[in-house]
Amino acid sequence: MAGAAALSPSFASASILKNKPQEKTMMKKSLGIDMIKEDLSLTDKFKLIKDLGFHGVELNCPLDFKISDVLTAKTQARIELPSVVNKDHWTKPLSDPDPQIRKQCIESVAKSLQEVKELGGDTVLVVPGVVNEKVSYEQAYINSQNAIRELIPYAEKTGMQIALENVWNNFILSPIEAKRFIDEINHPLVGWYFDIGNILRYGWPEHWIKTLNTRIMKLHAKEYSRELMNTKGLWEGFKIDLLKGDNNWPVVMKTVSEVNYSGGWLTAEVPGGDRDHLKKISTQMDEIISYL
Repeated sequence: MAGAAALSPSFASASILKNKPQEKTMMKKSLGIDMIKEDLSLTDKFKLIKDLGFHGVELNCPLDFKISDVLTAKTQARIELPSVVNKDHWTKPLSDPDPQIRKQCIESVAKSLQEVKELGGDTVLVVPGVVNEKVSYEQAYINSQNAIRELIPYAEKTGMQIALENVWNNFILSPIEAKRFIDEINHPLVGWYFDIGNILRYGWPEHWIKTLNTRIMKLHAKEYSRELMNTKGLWEGFKIDLLKGDNNWPVVMKTVSEVNYSGGWLTAEVPGGDRDHLKKISTQMDEIISYL
C-alpha cells in the first residue's frame, strides 16, 4: 500500500534509504472532484479528466454518491480513486473540547476509511484540529492526538492510511512540530498529507518536505503569492496559477525525490473550471512533475 510501507513505528527507514541507490520517484496526477465545473454525470466527469491527462480523482467522504455508482463510473472511465477528503473535520474537529463532537468526527473518519477501501484507494485526508479563541493550542494538541489514537483500530481493520494535512487552522505551525506530532502517535498508518502551497504563508515547502520525509503519504499541489498576500490580503495569495507563485518547483520536487516519496500521487487543489481550464492545470502539473 502506497506510503504505509515506507513508514515504521520508529521511522528508521529514512536512514536506511540513504544507503540504497535512489530510484526515480514516480508520480501520477489527480484533482479534487469539486474542481470539475461542467454539468456532467459522474461517469462523464471521470471520462473528461481522464481525457485531459489526469489519472485519478479525489472524492469527499462520507460520500454523497452511492458507492456502486462511483465504482461504475470509475470502471467505465478507467480512472483511479487513490484518496478521499473527510468532510466533517472542520465543523466537528477532532480537537473540539466537547467529547460528543469529537466522537462524531471519529465516526465520520472511520466511515471514510471504509469507503476509500471500497473505492480502491488507500488514504483519508484529515485536518488534525483547529485552534481558536475557545480552544487552546495545548487542548487541541491533546484532544487531536487522543482522537487519532481512537481511529487507529479502524485504520488497522481497513488497512487504510490516515493522512493529516497542514491547513490554516492556527495549529501545528512548524515542520518540527508536525514531525513530532506524527512520531508521538507512532503508527505506520498515520502520516502526513502535505499541502505544498499552504505553507508559503509562513515557510518554505522544501523545508517541511525534508523534515517530514517518509511520513508524507500524499501531496497536494497548490500555488501561493506572497506579493498578493501582502498587497491584497491573505486569501488573495491563492489567486494565482500554478508555476506563477512563490513555489520554487524545481527545488520542491527535487526534495520530494530526495526523501523517496512513495505516495505515488500529486493532487491539484486549486480553483477549478471547464475542460479548457482543467487542461491548463494538467499541463502545468506535467511541468511540475518533470522536475522530479
